[in-house]
Amino acid sequence: MPKINVYLPDDLAEAVKSSGVPVSAVCQRALEQAVRRVTAIRETVLTELDLEQPTGALTHMTARTRTVLRLATEQARAEGAAAVGTEHLLGGMLSEGTNLALRVLATMEISESQMRAALDRHRPAEAGTGVPERFGPHAAAALELSVTEATSLGHNYVGCEHLLLGLIAEPDGTAGEVLRSLGADLRLTRRAVSAALAGYVHLRAQTPQAAPEALTELVTAAVRREIAPFSERLGVLEARLGEDG
Repeated sequence: MPKINVYLPDDLAEAVKSSGVPVSAVCQRALEQAVRRVTAIRETVLTELDLEQPTGALTHMTARTRTVLRLATEQARAEGAAAVGTEHLLGGMLSEGTNLALRVLATMEISESQMRAALDRHRPAEAGTGVPERFGPHAAAALELSVTEATSLGHNYVGCEHLLLGLIAEPDGTAGEVLRSLGADLRLTRRAVSAALAGYVHLRAQTPQAAPEALTELVTAAVRREIAPFSERLGVLEARLGEDG
């Protein structure tokens, strides 16, 4: 049986050793779940999707993520695209309008208007004649990567924030190109997502009656504090690269 090495941070490795957690069994179960989800995405046929009563690939996706998929499919169909692309997934995210991914991007000073303008520049001049039945290869890869991102964060669901990370991580799709060009570096965005999720959980527990707007403001501040040092280091590095070039 082939072996897969798993590398852990020193503090976590020591804690695992002290607790006696069966690493092999835990990793195997997590890998099995991730493989099943990725395989389900690859086998998904859009005409068979039931977004109201999710099965298969949609079981672990949140209601907002399923809405994004529906809107992406509708956009691809309106354009006559042969398949749903990453640009349609990002367009669906923008059309849904209330998801955490957009809030994270806003804290990174990436606006919806910027993304829409960038996507419009990639939109075909004339509508095609196709009817999308599947996700295109780049969109499927982005969805697969969103499962990987969710799994790496220890989440048993796939939300729009995970889809955002999947779109950025996918190297060849239009959405990733647009997001990266606007400053959505994968490592920076991953930190922002983690900070936002931790902030929501903590603030909701501390102030269960708080208005959503108040929570959003507080979490936005927390995210900006988290990513500011990393963003500054990235800016210094880019400036040095510019000088060297």
